[in-house]
Amino acid sequence: MPAPTRTLERPPGVQEPGGPATGGHGPRGSGGGEEAASRATTPARIAVWLLVGAITALFAAFTSTYLVRRGETDWQVGPLPPVLWLTTALILASSIALQQARRHGRRGEMVGLHTWLVVTTLLGLAFLAGQLLAWRQLATTGIYLATNPHSSFFYLLTGAHGLHLTGGIGALLYAVRRAPAAETASAALDVTDPVATYWHFLTGLWIYLFVILFAL
Repeated sequence: MPAPTRTLERPPGVQEPGGPATGGHGPRGSGGGEEAASRATTPARIAVWLLVGAITALFAAFTSTYLVRRGETDWQVGPLPPVLWLTTALILASSIALQQARRHGRRGEMVGLHTWLVVTTLLGLAFLAGQLLAWRQLATTGIYLATNPHSSFFYLLTGAHGLHLTGGIGALLYAVRRAPAAETASAALDVTDPVATYWHFLTGLWIYLFVILFAL
């Protein structure tokens, strides 16, 4: 009789060969707690949080300079390119789509995971295209990088954000290829979750930039 196939879930109390049941005091006695902790501290997750910290420090420096310069008498807020309302909606929608991908990943539904990762990627590309269009809208009105202090900061901050988001697009493309091919839901999330952390951070960063550039 062939050996039973390994499944993702095991009935309560059933022991693995050579080891105690989940919840015992052997090498695997801590059960799901140790496994969850291991997943929470993978190298990819640690690297993403270090990257988030570095980007936060960079934009904190930009913000400090921006606030000091805004206090000068010649400061004047430039016009808001209308397309920025659309790009803001697009990046918020992309974060929602990425959460949908994670939900499917937790359930082991790889088709749904792949679909929503693709949707997230397309929304991210649309956001970048919208940002380029915003620059073009400003250029058609005669506002360039060196036109005034506010325009200089607009191009600097949105350009730096767009550069980091381009890296996020690359990470999403990697997840599109690797996550749905994972053998387990846990392995799929090991690929998807670090990308989601980075992407959600960039979404929040964009909202922050939008507010300080045009709402304050």
